[in-house]
Amino acid sequence: MFPTRALLTSARLTLFTRAGCGLCDTAKNTVLQLQKRRSFEYVEQDIMDSGNKQWKDVYEFDVPVLHVQSVNDGLPKAADLSDARKLFHRWTEQEVERSVEEAEKQYS
Repeated sequence: MFPTRALLTSARLTLFTRAGCGLCDTAKNTVLQLQKRRSFEYVEQDIMDSGNKQWKDVYEFDVPVLHVQSVNDGLPKAADLSDARKLFHRWTEQEVERSVEEAEKQYS
């Protein structure tokens, strides 16, 4: 897990990735470009790490996957399948921004 910023935000983005994945590199770049303009918490999860078996079981053939979650009083602290907006494989900066806005509205 690699948090890039510890900000008071209302959205948390978790990128599920793996080493050597060109689509994952492009997806990460898209998210980081948006983070230059908007504030949100960003975390990466390498699904091939031994502690991430649950995510490997879910996303082994789908990475990159981006979870966008609402954060209320610092929660959730971890990615969750049930409440996250999910983007798969390829997405634009505008699609990520729309998902962040939806997450922020949930607790505004």
